[in-house]
Amino acid sequence: MSFKILSIDGGGIRGIIPGQILVSLEKKLIKKSGNPDARLSDYFDLFAGTSTGAILAAAYIYPDKKFSAQSAVDIYIREGQKIFYADLWQRIKSLGSWNDEKYSADELERVLDEAFGGLKLSDLVKPSCFVSYDIGGNEAIACQPAPVIFTQHDALEKNKDYWLKELLRGSCAAPTYFEAAQVSTIANSEKHHLLIDGGVVANDPTLCAYSEALKFDKVDGIKDMLILSLGTGNVYESYQYDTVSNWGKIAWAKPLVNISIDGSSQLTQYHMEKITSTVELAERDKARLDNIEFESSIYCRIQPELYDADVSLDNTSAENIERLQYAGIKNAEVNDKKLDRIADLLLVQNS
Repeated sequence: MSFKILSIDGGGIRGIIPGQILVSLEKKLIKKSGNPDARLSDYFDLFAGTSTGAILAAAYIYPDKKFSAQSAVDIYIREGQKIFYADLWQRIKSLGSWNDEKYSADELERVLDEAFGGLKLSDLVKPSCFVSYDIGGNEAIACQPAPVIFTQHDALEKNKDYWLKELLRGSCAAPTYFEAAQVSTIANSEKHHLLIDGGVVANDPTLCAYSEALKFDKVDGIKDMLILSLGTGNVYESYQYDTVSNWGKIAWAKPLVNISIDGSSQLTQYHMEKITSTVELAERDKARLDNIEFESSIYCRIQPELYDADVSLDNTSAENIERLQYAGIKNAEVNDKKLDRIADLLLVQNS
């Protein structure tokens, strides 16, 4: 193993949960390394994220270690209520998001500008994999709808550079919540994407990150990777035949979006477990890790419990934000041994 990947799901304000888990991991790395300035960017080689996960991942690889794990999650705690706020006119205009997006993007764009303004994708200090979906709005170049993966390494090598705040806005443009985002390359403002939230195709970006990692010279398949994948907590809803048998387009609209997002994450986990199950740890790594206990040396997926927090993407009441913080801290405690093993693996691989 040599190439370490951190992957974070989408999930709106629920990003607080994996954010708090990573606060715990970073504290372990600081303590174990003896370096008070240690950051996640020192130990992972590629950072992947969808939607809220993309914002967190981008913060971790900001130049000069601007954001610690704690200061990254503090963005959500401090600004969440402003981002997910609809004034009276917006509520009337949107008719509960049936006639227009539920929220204005003004506050989201302000927060992204304050955090990442002036920063280009190529400025990030580690390779990235940020997922969005282009619905094909550029008639001038006849774009076909397709997933878009924003990568720092391609921005450096292939002149595919973007303003970071703009691509993150596109990755977070959840249908019915925020309007789609028009995003252009820095080099060519005429060549733009019309982006919506990457969660519609890959809410868990781990499989995308795995594919990107294969491009690097020192990576010869999954055996050369260590992957930590964090979800944002889900409550999978089941339905009864009598309930859904007479549903039409309107009734299916919201459940279908949730099923699509949840199902894509479940399918990604299924594929990753199948891919990693075929690989045994190399003898050289067994020798180096013989004093470390771990469940998997290649792929670790943590789908957090919500405890009493609301599953909604946009419940930013003070009470729910406190519950999300608690859920993140509690999940870190429940997974303490697993995080401890991950920290040991990262330190060994970084030595």
